[in-house]
Amino acid sequence: MKLLNMEVNGVHKLGVKTEQGIVDIVASVKKAGRTDIKTDVMSVISNTDEVSKLEDFIETVIAENKAEFVDEDNITWGPAVTKPHKIICVGLNYRRHADETNAPYPEVPILFNKFDNTLTGHKSEIAVPKMTEELDYEVELGIVIGKKAKYVEKDEALNYVFGYCTVNDLSARDLQMRTPQWLLGKTCDKFSPVGPYLVTADEIGNPNDLNLKTYVNGELRQDSNTSDMIFNCAEIVSYISDYMTLEPGDIILTGTPEGVVLGLPKEQRVYLQPGDEVTVEIEKLGSLTNYFVEEN
Repeated sequence: MKLLNMEVNGVHKLGVKTEQGIVDIVASVKKAGRTDIKTDVMSVISNTDEVSKLEDFIETVIAENKAEFVDEDNITWGPAVTKPHKIICVGLNYRRHADETNAPYPEVPILFNKFDNTLTGHKSEIAVPKMTEELDYEVELGIVIGKKAKYVEKDEALNYVFGYCTVNDLSARDLQMRTPQWLLGKTCDKFSPVGPYLVTADEIGNPNDLNLKTYVNGELRQDSNTSDMIFNCAEIVSYISDYMTLEPGDIILTGTPEGVVLGLPKEQRVYLQPGDEVTVEIEKLGSLTNYFVEEN
């Protein structure tokens, strides 16, 4: 199932992408007179039984002509996950990305964090902060946790995953490299576009074999596969769970492949500017586009 969030007057409304179109869950529940269906994405993530219930509901309202559809072109997209307890990121997790930045392969996952001020959705405008001259893109596979996880073994780790999403881990390189701690360059407003969809794990199969791409103004910049990850999805979830309890709705960003601006020779680096359009896409998860504007 492909879940999404629509923003209406500052409020997020749950939608589901189907073959017939996008179903407005809130409006469809009201039209069908149902009170037992969760209409908030975080409630669905936190209650795994709600997935099959929601699927059955959608099938029923479509069959009974009680489904309320929305025009995809008129949606204001919210982030696919709205209120994560944690946003945990893995650095230098692709072999060829480590190679292009002349960094040694890490022996354990390099972890850092982002905050919910960085969340935004598909097609949203993102202001290039005045404080940076080196804004870079990073396509990343996002893992969304579905069950509380602590001390999880690797062979069980993916059973705790609700689904996956496409994320752009925007990075202000000059701020990131100012100190040994990367946080400053990773946590400016809207630096984590997420979406357009949160796709349930059953639709993905093996998350360690998905194609990833980034386009800047239509030009292909990143073109890789999650099979190049140094630590795969199960290893990442297991490792993090040894040190902190993962909660439903937590997002883990699993690293970016080669092709970022930082990986180019210094004289060839052209960082993102107002007026640029960036699309990151991951196989089976969809394409996420954002427009960069000047900060007021």
